Amino acid sequence: MITIENLNHSFFIGKKNEENEITVLKDVSLTIKQGEIATVVGRSGSGKSTLLNIISGFLTSTSGRIIVKDIDVTNFNEKRWAKFRLEHLGFIFQSFQLIPSLTTFENIELPLTLKGIHPKERVSLVNAMLEEVGLQNHGSHYPNELSGGQQQRVSIARALITNPSIILADEPTGSLDSETEKEILRLIKKLNREKGITFFIITHDDNVASISSRTFQLHDGVLSETGGVLYEAK
Repeated sequence: MITIENLNHSFFIGKKNEENEITVLKDVSLTIKQGEIATVVGRSGSGKSTLLNIISGFLTSTSGRIIVKDIDVTNFNEKRWAKFRLEHLGFIFQSFQLIPSLTTFENIELPLTLKGIHPKERVSLVNAMLEEVGLQNHGSHYPNELSGGQQQRVSIARALITNPSIILADEPTGSLDSETEKEILRLIKKLNREKGITFFIITHDDNVASISSRTFQLHDGVLSETGGVLYEAK
């Protein structure tokens, strides 16, 4: 589902020379299979967000190869990436990234609008999704009228609405209290079991890592698999 081969990423502070080069990722390789929940753990500054942004096409690697759904996306331009993301990927963010001027319904509907789905079909799909994530009574609410857990459920619903095969998540419970975190993790496991969605999650939270089928450690740009299946995706 996701294959990364010998990925490197660095940037320069000032002039492009060895003294000013900052290396973020060092020869990273991994393979994530369909239906897995994979987590990458590491401290702040370890390169987790950089790795996620490269996989999703928001950053370009210095070298290496990226294959997603058997498609080599390494050299995609932004136009091709935008189309690919809309068709195949869903995103969950720590800060939710909801549009404050849109209702719950409208936030979830937005990707369907971008895809050009007919309005009647959009209504049907969004209503079904609201029920799926337990927000059927909150469709007309704005983000500031929702709790943190509810806002993250809206974010998850928006990620799911285009029926993606892969969801990329950046610290999905980082802004939530412990009880709400448990609710969101239960929802992720449920979606993985029932829909077979592949989750690629970056986190520094052991509780998040505990639901994964595979866990990787990223330390100073070097990736290693920790071993030990903590949760088996079905």
